[in-house]
Amino acid sequence: MMRAIQFVKTGGVEVLALKEVKIPKPSEKQLLIKNKISGINFIDTYHRSGLYKVNLPYIPGREGSGVVEKVGTEIKDFKVGDRISYLGENTNAEFTLANPDYTIKLNKNETFENSAAVLLQGLTAMALTKLAYPVKAGDIVLVHASAGGTGSLIVQVCKALGATVIGVTSSVDKVKTSKINGCDHVINYNQEDILTKVREITNGKGVHCVFDGVGKTTFDISRQCLRRLGTLLSFGNASGKVDDIDIMKLVPNAIRLMRPTLYQFLNSKEDFQYLAKPLLNMVEKQQVKVNIHKIYPLEDIKQAHLDLESGNTQGKLLIKI
Repeated sequence: MMRAIQFVKTGGVEVLALKEVKIPKPSEKQLLIKNKISGINFIDTYHRSGLYKVNLPYIPGREGSGVVEKVGTEIKDFKVGDRISYLGENTNAEFTLANPDYTIKLNKNETFENSAAVLLQGLTAMALTKLAYPVKAGDIVLVHASAGGTGSLIVQVCKALGATVIGVTSSVDKVKTSKINGCDHVINYNQEDILTKVREITNGKGVHCVFDGVGKTTFDISRQCLRRLGTLLSFGNASGKVDDIDIMKLVPNAIRLMRPTLYQFLNSKEDFQYLAKPLLNMVEKQQVKVNIHKIYPLEDIKQAHLDLESGNTQGKLLIKI
C-alpha cells in the first residue's frame, strides 16, 4: 500500500483526502516511480473543481521527480535507481506509473526540487515561446502573472530570445519579483491601468503577443493590448473560464487567437526531448532560474491548493512525498 491524495467527487479543497491505496503495477511499457517531489499546478485545481473532467476516484498531480523503482520488460533506456523527472498523471502519491517517452534522466547536479519545479511550467513556457508564438528579438510581449510559476519562466525565456517584456502583476512585492525575473516594464494592475500603460510603453502600437494564463478577468484587456496582427495566447483559467467570444472583436487588428495546452505539443518522445533537454540545460546553467515559493508535506495538499488559488504566491509550489 501507499499514501496518495485522492478525491471521489469534485468541489473545493474539502474533497481532497489522504488515503492508503494499492501501489500500481507497471506494464511492460511503463516505469514505476518512487516519487520524491510532486509539483502543484492550476490544472490540479481544474481537475479537483470539475472544470476539467477526470474519471473518479482520481489522484491529482501531473509532474514529479524521483527514482525508478521498477522497469517494464520492453523498456531499454531506463534502469532501477535512475534519478528522473517526468510528466504524467497521479503524481500526488508515493508511487506513480510513468511513460518513458515523457521521462528524462537527471544528472548529478540536478535536484529533485528544481527539476519538478520547472518541468510542467517550464515546458509550457518553452512550447508557448518556441511553437505557439515563436518569440524573436525585437518583439514586445506582455506576460500576465509575471511573478507566478509559469509567468516567471515565460518572462525569462522571452528575455533569452531577445524580446522586450512587459509584466503584469498585483502588488509591490510582485513588481520587484517580476523585475528580478527580467521584465523590462512591470504594471501593477491594482495601481495602474494596463491598457494605458501598454500604449504608453509601445508608443500606441500595442504588443506583438500576450501570454495570458489568467483567463476570465484578463482576456478582453489582453485583446485590446495587441497591435495589428498581434497574437493572444490564452493558455490558462486561473480566474475562471473565459466567457463566450464575439469573434468580430478580433477583426479590427486581425488578431490571432490560440487556446494552447502543453499536451497539444507533446505527441512523441521526440517532442518531449525537443523541449525538455534545452529547458533543463538552461536551468543547470542558471540561464533560467527556478523560484520555489514553498514545499509542503503531502498531508498539507489542501493548503497548497488554497495558497495557489489565492493569487498570493510567487513562484512554484511543491509537495514533498
